Amino acid sequence: MGDEGIGVEVVRALERHGVPAGVECLDGGTGGFTLLEPLEDADRIILIDASADENPIGTVTRTAPRFSRDYPPTLTAHDVGMKDLLDMFYIQGGQHEIILYAITIDPQQPIRMSLSEAGKDAVQVAVYQILSELRELAAKEKVQLASALFENCV
Repeated sequence: MGDEGIGVEVVRALERHGVPAGVECLDGGTGGFTLLEPLEDADRIILIDASADENPIGTVTRTAPRFSRDYPPTLTAHDVGMKDLLDMFYIQGGQHEIILYAITIDPQQPIRMSLSEAGKDAVQVAVYQILSELRELAAKEKVQLASALFENCV
């Protein structure tokens, strides 16, 4: 899995750290269209995905893709990737803003089961940024968040 599974590692780390009340962490893995219903039911959506973009390896980028063309380049072996899922979500009337934390990985990395050192560092950065955002939202709204965190392992 290597750095391609970095989103899974971020979700696991978020669960270990503890997320604010009302936040649900889901490992989207290869879920495909089965993730559509949880996306539609969520009040807020934060996705975490590996990206093969032009940023330096290990860069964590926060963006809000509206259409699949706005989604950064990814490596995927799945029949239905996050880009397809986003398009279906919006075609079916999804109104929520989707926040994406894209983590740049090396598309030429050797096959391995564990994260690279850059990947491990990026997990820590992403967890800090996501927890900070969730806490700010909770403090701003002064209500429990009804959010769903999704992860897509490419």
